[in-house]
Amino acid sequence: MIAPVKYFATCAKGLEYLLVDELRAIGAVEAREALAGVHFQGDATLGLRACLWSRLASRILLPLAKFEAADAQALYDGVAAIDWTAYLAPDQRLTVDAHVRASAISQGMFAGQRVKDAIVDQLRARHGRRPDVDPDDPDLRVHLRLVRDQAVLSLDLAGQPLHERGWRQGQGKAPIKETLAAAMLLRAGWPQLAASGAGLLDPFCGIGTLVIEAAWMAADIAPGFLRGAPGCARWPNFDADAWQRVMEEAGQRREHGLAALAPDRLHGWDLDARLVELARVHAEAAGVGDRLSFRHTDALRAQAPEPAPALVIANLPYGARLGDDDSIAKLYPQLGQVLRERFADSQAALLTLADGRGRALGLRARRRYALSNGALAVELLLLDPPSARARSEAASEQPLSDGAVMVANRLRKNERHLRKWRQREGIECWRLYDADLPEYAAAVDLYGDRAVVQEYQAPADIPEPVARKRLGELVRAVRSEFGLAREQVVIKKRQRQRGGFQYQTRERSDAPVIVNEAGLRFEVRLDQYLDTGLYLDHRLVRDWIGQHAQGRDFLNLFSYTASASIHAAAGGARSTTSVDLSGNYLAWAQRNFELNGLSGHQHRLVQADVMAWLAAERGRYGAIYVDPPTFSNSKSADDFDVQRQHVALLHACGDRLAPDGWILFSNHFRRFQLDHAALAERFAITDLGPQMLPPDFRRNPRIHQVYRLVPH
Repeated sequence: MIAPVKYFATCAKGLEYLLVDELRAIGAVEAREALAGVHFQGDATLGLRACLWSRLASRILLPLAKFEAADAQALYDGVAAIDWTAYLAPDQRLTVDAHVRASAISQGMFAGQRVKDAIVDQLRARHGRRPDVDPDDPDLRVHLRLVRDQAVLSLDLAGQPLHERGWRQGQGKAPIKETLAAAMLLRAGWPQLAASGAGLLDPFCGIGTLVIEAAWMAADIAPGFLRGAPGCARWPNFDADAWQRVMEEAGQRREHGLAALAPDRLHGWDLDARLVELARVHAEAAGVGDRLSFRHTDALRAQAPEPAPALVIANLPYGARLGDDDSIAKLYPQLGQVLRERFADSQAALLTLADGRGRALGLRARRRYALSNGALAVELLLLDPPSARARSEAASEQPLSDGAVMVANRLRKNERHLRKWRQREGIECWRLYDADLPEYAAAVDLYGDRAVVQEYQAPADIPEPVARKRLGELVRAVRSEFGLAREQVVIKKRQRQRGGFQYQTRERSDAPVIVNEAGLRFEVRLDQYLDTGLYLDHRLVRDWIGQHAQGRDFLNLFSYTASASIHAAAGGARSTTSVDLSGNYLAWAQRNFELNGLSGHQHRLVQADVMAWLAAERGRYGAIYVDPPTFSNSKSADDFDVQRQHVALLHACGDRLAPDGWILFSNHFRRFQLDHAALAERFAITDLGPQMLPPDFRRNPRIHQVYRLVPH
């Protein structure tokens, strides 16, 4: 059996999940998202099909090698170990794109130069002459990613950015990339609407990008059809017959799709006559000029086309900040009114700057997606038809109370404060609110487009009806601020039962949600357990483990769903061993390993009582992470109390530690006191708690404690 070829597709942040689905539809046998990209596998022609058919990817890379490059010589040697004659002739040209982070080699330009030197030196030694460097039109584009001294060397199959469809002949103001346009259309459900014969309108169409991309989707036109042969067609070993077959299939699909695409279903409007004319030119170049309608008009005054479009979609004008440009400040409420009055039965998908200005529309978004438009942080707002929304709200919604308005203002302030950090780090799961207003005692965590509201125990002098009313106001505020439907909010509410207060969910479901953290995938269950399967406050702890577990045998005690083990494995740990008493948690951990393509005997899951297991174990580990519960009284094991037993636990860990190893110890007991006197003779102890507190938890500095222990 022929082993599948491994590829990597880069994309803008926020498009990873969509790209996974797209690549699977193209033919990938396995696809899993990373930060700003997707790892995928398939046959030898899959890379060619992805270059031709991906609407979302920025580049399609073919990884060649992964090796340690702690210095310039190691980088040179790793590149020189590859046989470059299969990809480049001595009379051809190359360029190197280098991306460097957290490595001894700190300059991308220098790293790229060393890669280029290794390639041209090899070809000069074999042929007596060397290739030239040409960054504008190379025959071979090499991609280097050097992170934490780990080099990944890849080749760019397309050779040019995939957002370039081949029809664009001029730029308007702030043009949107075709890849982002495709993501907007996919999120809005345009392929399904188009298949039903529905229409579309972009009332701020500019040079026509969204309308043309929508037409190509509806007509099943490959986004790379006009680009011609990919960059890898210049390689000595290129399979020209395979490319010909892929192109012939795309040509047939295009012919059938255009025949079925009815005219006057897709419309573009703009106030700038020059841009409207350029949009028409672009539509002709794209081969869909006779199917599209572009009109020079003011979107705030024009009547809706007949029949009314099922989807209104637009990249709204940005301005600078909403208050800096009076025309922009007026546009949003006016547009909201237009949508209510003239497009009452149309869905809308609107891209705005991620500064909260979308609220000025006066319409509630049912979904919000964080995206990037170049260097700008933007958000896509999906709105149901105003007529349907009005009926629903009239039946079930009342205006926010004064208390809910107060909470909503605090939620908005918190979201704005954390926005740049979340966008910079690609944070998808985070804490929005943590009893910031004492009378609204709850925590609010966001997992993508879902929220978990976890009520804290109210003081004894607060009547139950008052606590219940405040919780309801908090939930209403969350829904209002983030445009969430009832089913997108999970409420974990304290109810008095035998044995004291316990958490109960509003409703139970077995449906898991898959979330992304630092390019890794995790299963979370938002309404089945008190904890979701991913401790959000330990985000930096997991990141630290990923950075420091490389080359070590990693032991994870009280491993829960093994998220720390996943980070260790992804960071290059030689092996991982995860120990927990719960079979349910270990099954959950196994699914997390599978989600990240991590398998093999080097990743062990052990069901056992931790203290008993440590007493019987004889292996040695270079890294041990131990995050015990505050208290446990399982029927299957002896009672455990972290304050009373942490010294014995850490000494037992020390017995299993390799000479150069470390222990990372954390817990959530707020009154915990580490017994330094009982541990200091054996370990050097460093309190890492302050640096392990992520920005969304800094209002609650005692939420956990973290210590690093290294034997003397």
